[in-house]
Amino acid sequence: MGTRLLAEQLIQQRYPHLRYVRVHTDGKNTAVIYAWNEELLLTAEDMANLKEFASSYLLPHVCFKVKPYDQLKTDSIPQALIQELPETIWKAAVARESNQYRIASALNDLFMRSIRFTFSRYDSVTGTVHFVARASIPVTDEVKERVQRYLYEMLPLGTRSEVTYY
Repeated sequence: MGTRLLAEQLIQQRYPHLRYVRVHTDGKNTAVIYAWNEELLLTAEDMANLKEFASSYLLPHVCFKVKPYDQLKTDSIPQALIQELPETIWKAAVARESNQYRIASALNDLFMRSIRFTFSRYDSVTGTVHFVARASIPVTDEVKERVQRYLYEMLPLGTRSEVTYY
């Protein structure tokens, strides 16, 4: 399973001269790799190599674009949040054998008693993974935002999530 975090790790292992690497997806089987080297440049050769690497070694069903790192701002991509991810989320995000059930389990481990997550369905047309969350207490917008961030990190590139709260 190719998550954003795993893709970034693999890219940095393969191309250690790239100092800044960020991968972003908004679903629909597309993703963008943003990168810069030490001189804050992305050469045409690096762009071609990244494109080939992504197509060959990341996810074959995802259409990757490669852009210079400074295009993050131009493309209005939110910066990665400063706070660390919980270990449960991190492990699920970088595990190659993760699936929708492991993702729900990771969320359940975090929200042990207050919210119970289950996988509902996958919509291949929109690239949306649907989850159901049953809460014993009202779920705040802050918690919903955290859940979305965690899902963004754990789901494969090219997908997005939707959670229905009950």
